[in-house]
Amino acid sequence: MAMRLDETDRKILAELQADASQSLDEIAKKIGSSKTPVWNRIRKMREGGVIKATTAVLDADALGLEACFFVLIRTSEHEAEWQAKFLKALMARDEVLEAHRLAGEIDYILKVRVANARAYDVFYQALISEVRVYNVTALLSMEEIKSTTALPL
Repeated sequence: MAMRLDETDRKILAELQADASQSLDEIAKKIGSSKTPVWNRIRKMREGGVIKATTAVLDADALGLEACFFVLIRTSEHEAEWQAKFLKALMARDEVLEAHRLAGEIDYILKVRVANARAYDVFYQALISEVRVYNVTALLSMEEIKSTTALPL
């Protein structure tokens, strides 16, 4: 069951999504509250699972990870054993930023970040050596138009 959030909770979450490195004093001032109630609300939202983690957002290009591929995977295998093996292979690869199981003609879509096409091929060869897939289509992103981790509140 989802935790009930009021307007103040949503303001706090908006501030944390914009910059989680802000101090409690800064957040409190921006939302018109004081430090202790803000801390208590953040603690409750962490305990309630609304706030999963506090992380730093890194610049992929600055780290030399200039190629972003969306990988469409179709499989003819839908057994639990194959799926477990496939998921284990995905979880073991840092290049996979996102993985989604889909409804429709495509079974899975992956968002993969690598340095270049050669690095993608190394990833691809390793993946298909571990799990059998029917069809793989890789789409190279030419330009990132929008990317955010902020959820609509």
